[in-house]
Amino acid sequence: MDLLLLLLMLLAFQSVSGPPRMKCSLNLEHRDEKKPWSYYRPRDHLISIVVTETKIPHTTVPFNVVPSSQSHSRLPLEQSNLFRYVFAIQLVNKNPQLLHNLTLGYNIHDNYLNTLGTSDALLGMLSTGEANVPNYSCGREDNLLAVLDGALRDISMQMSVLLGTYKVPQISDKIASEALSDKSQFPFFHPMLPKEGFHYPQIVQLLLHFRWTMIGLFASDTENGEHFMRTFTPILMRNGICVVISQRFSTTGHIRPLRDAFTKWRQVNVFVHFIEHVPLLERIFPFHVTFIRLLGPIEGKVWIITVLGEYFMGKHRLFRYVHSVSTLAFQEKEQPEDDAFKIDIFADPLFKDKYFHCSFSKCAFSVNAQKRCNQKALLETQAKRNRRQISNKPRVYSVIKTLAGVLKSAYSSRSRRRRTVGKERLEAPKLQAWQFHPFLEKNEFCNLSQKKLYLDHNGDVTADLDIISWVVLHMKYSIKEQLGSFKRQSLVINQDALSRLQMLNKSLPQSKCVVNCHPGFVKRAREGEPVCCYDCVPCPEGTISTQKDTDQCTKCPDDQYPTENQVQCIPKRITFLSYKEQLGIFMVSFALLFFLTTGFILITFLKYLETPIVKANNRDLSYILLISLLLCFLSSFFFIGQPSKTTCLLRQTVFSIVFSVAVSSVLAKTVMVVLAFLASKPGSRVRRWLRKSLSNSIILSGSGVQILLCAMWLGISPPFPESDLHSQPGEIILQCNEGSVVMFYVTLSYMGFLSTICFILAFLARNLPGAFNEAKLITFSMLVFCSVWVSFLPSYLSTKGKSMVAVQVFAILASSAGLLGCIFFPKCYIILLRPDLNTKEHLMIKVEKR
Repeated sequence: MDLLLLLLMLLAFQSVSGPPRMKCSLNLEHRDEKKPWSYYRPRDHLISIVVTETKIPHTTVPFNVVPSSQSHSRLPLEQSNLFRYVFAIQLVNKNPQLLHNLTLGYNIHDNYLNTLGTSDALLGMLSTGEANVPNYSCGREDNLLAVLDGALRDISMQMSVLLGTYKVPQISDKIASEALSDKSQFPFFHPMLPKEGFHYPQIVQLLLHFRWTMIGLFASDTENGEHFMRTFTPILMRNGICVVISQRFSTTGHIRPLRDAFTKWRQVNVFVHFIEHVPLLERIFPFHVTFIRLLGPIEGKVWIITVLGEYFMGKHRLFRYVHSVSTLAFQEKEQPEDDAFKIDIFADPLFKDKYFHCSFSKCAFSVNAQKRCNQKALLETQAKRNRRQISNKPRVYSVIKTLAGVLKSAYSSRSRRRRTVGKERLEAPKLQAWQFHPFLEKNEFCNLSQKKLYLDHNGDVTADLDIISWVVLHMKYSIKEQLGSFKRQSLVINQDALSRLQMLNKSLPQSKCVVNCHPGFVKRAREGEPVCCYDCVPCPEGTISTQKDTDQCTKCPDDQYPTENQVQCIPKRITFLSYKEQLGIFMVSFALLFFLTTGFILITFLKYLETPIVKANNRDLSYILLISLLLCFLSSFFFIGQPSKTTCLLRQTVFSIVFSVAVSSVLAKTVMVVLAFLASKPGSRVRRWLRKSLSNSIILSGSGVQILLCAMWLGISPPFPESDLHSQPGEIILQCNEGSVVMFYVTLSYMGFLSTICFILAFLARNLPGAFNEAKLITFSMLVFCSVWVSFLPSYLSTKGKSMVAVQVFAILASSAGLLGCIFFPKCYIILLRPDLNTKEHLMIKVEKR
């Protein structure tokens, strides 16, 4: 806006009609004969260049005084950008491969590092006449192609406003303001270098890599310094870095002591500085004074300078508390062999008189006068002799070469279009600046620049950077180390450099509030303190942390569990009641033992089937009961081993049905004992019920209901194998899901109902007379049976995994063994050991005694 106001003021006092006359309302006073100048050479296309040939002033210049040599000193010939541009354009024009029938001219201006000088340069660029009047033509055409901007960032923004109005491409070879990257406002601005602050995320990466979570942030007391603070601080906060000391320094006044801040935060050893036009020693001085007054040892501080480039560190007493000064610098490409870089440039000390014709002119239409120099001879490139050397920078040549390449592409594209529409002409009109702009959108500067530039995901120019650090060794001298680099925005640390620093006892210091949280712990923020101050607490159960200073713990996958120190997830053990483990072997051994015992008893009963004791106790029911007990012992094998779909379907249903047959057989025996006693009375009608059909009906009805319940269970929600990942820590339990838990307990309840009825009848008939009355034996066996299954329920519900399966197997074996032992062992004793009691005479004698 400042530039626009000045332009309006200048144009308001210029007369474009009537007799020419001078109007100098600004009343500019020239301090000396150093008038504004420009170097000019017309060709097919003109490139206007704004450069700075003056050093930065250290004194304030009044508004009504033109900048002069008293406040600005001209750069020496060796550092002159002016002649680098002239020579680069000259080389491009000589190269037939770049431009065939076209040549580039130039119009170079010095802007004196201020808005006034820039406004004068812009007016000269946009005016084709001798007077600085835009859109005013005196019959001469410059064919302005683009403007190369070498001004400061603030002035560049003001230039973009005016150049965008005339659709003139503006090419900047400096770090551009972030605002200029907005294509909607500045569509004709084309940067050759990344925008301001593009490397701030890389600085944050560096801080995070070395775990520097507490830093001091310092900036110049300028508008740019304020913008830096406003931009960089939120980035640090989002990444968990605490800015515990924040200070803006005046560039001229006395800097206030920082003693109070560093007394509170002595552990801050890393400073990030935004420095503008201030010597490094001048900035270090107040810190040196502050540290020297603090009590106790002071660790060396790391300085990170945000300005891109390298600082040369010498020997100085102010470096006493400095560990190192680090900066980021552009990485350079390996340049191909090019004649432009093989030629040394030499010029006579009085080169202006030899190569340029300069004249001082003052037009009536202009508010100021300027010195204009036209090139009359080519700059020489020959042996050194007595001439002074001008260094040839590849950057300058690559810019001009890129412009020439883009210009060639633009004319080639126009030629193809003319041939397509059939309007071939001998000579096409010259390309205008606004027609040149679309070809610059491809941003060939990234490909042809000597720096490693590329476009990020947003389409903005960015670069690969090196981390350059000057490490101070005992205030005697400094060594330069490249700590790492950023390639495609990813940090790569140079471990060799860190090893060398460690050997020199100059390892990088820590800068954090607390010690590291070790793996297995997580950070917990302290109330009322910065986020980088925290306590270390163990990770919650089932989670781990593998790195230091973890913000949150990571949950292990379902098939893994954390180690004891919670630093690693390891696979869970797969568990089930196996045949190979001790508990499985124990269960299998007893099941086989009881199975063989039951088989032996069945064979014994079959062998002595005609003996009175076998006949007296309803031998058919005894056979059914023994066979059902055999199956009960065998059903336990469905519960042992790795569960499968078949075993899960069979284990509960087979167990329930077989046990129902066994209990129904015992119930039938009990009923038959009662009926036998009642039938022994004279005139009793119960005798007709003492048939096999009654006992068979009891067994079929008792087991049939259980079969119906199991069929409903399998039809509604059958059991299936599953993996239990969460019941036991460190284990994956392979088990059978019962499907419908309700049906599981219904079948158990029905079996309990049958055993309860049997127990009651047997208990009531325990004192009935008879030589071989089984009522007492059945009563005791059912008491054992019910006791086992009543104690089974709480044990089953309180265990998990293979222990739950073992409880059920134990209940099956124990209850079956109880029936077998209580009912059949006494009879086997008489059959095998007391055959004298197994006679009809003994039976009759025993009955008579009763």
